[in-house]
Amino acid sequence: MIDAKDFLASRPPVLDGVGTPEPDVAPAFDEPHGSGAMARDRHGMCRGGRARVGGGADRRAVGRRSRGGFGPVTLAEDPQDVDSCREAALRLLDAAPRSSGALRDRLCDKGYDADVADAVVTRLTEVRLLDDESYAQSVVRYCAGRMMGARGTMMELSRKGVPREIARRAVAQADETGVFEDAAWELGRRYARKTEGMDPDKRRQRFWSAGGRKGHDPETLRRVAGELL
Repeated sequence: MIDAKDFLASRPPVLDGVGTPEPDVAPAFDEPHGSGAMARDRHGMCRGGRARVGGGADRRAVGRRSRGGFGPVTLAEDPQDVDSCREAALRLLDAAPRSSGALRDRLCDKGYDADVADAVVTRLTEVRLLDDESYAQSVVRYCAGRMMGARGTMMELSRKGVPREIARRAVAQADETGVFEDAAWELGRRYARKTEGMDPDKRRQRFWSAGGRKGHDPETLRRVAGELL
């Protein structure tokens, strides 16, 4: 009989949909943190360079497409304009909840200097318009609804730009209250129905594959499989 731990050892978690831009309609559907974004270079500025456009004005190069691929990004007229950056941030937050990391990346995408984006993000956090703790909890709930495990949820939080310590606390709290255990059992019941009548080893393999992709731990998957499959 194949063991769950051995089976999963060669199959690291691969979350469904990771790396694929999704609509900005829910906390877990905002654009991937760092995916397609201009990361900061070693000097703390966003990558991408600048181009001289008309009258020697110093502006970011134009023509880049948005992360979702649905048109060019509208770049900031003045990369150091704090008021304009703040308005852009508020529009982004109005469209969808975001983490501080994801918002900072989007502002850099729009052509604002990294220090300006940092200042705006810090201020929005101070006045509670940006709340990583609350956002992390919403992502955990979303992941639980997708029957994801602790590892998978941690990966999703990281992908969305949630600070690591906040992500750890959110995952630990959910783990303590049995959120991921319940998710594993729900996943097991679903695969028990889907694979009814199949060879027992194949049933377990399919369940372990699904559980591994969703980031559940082998011991939990072994217990669920032993009971349901």
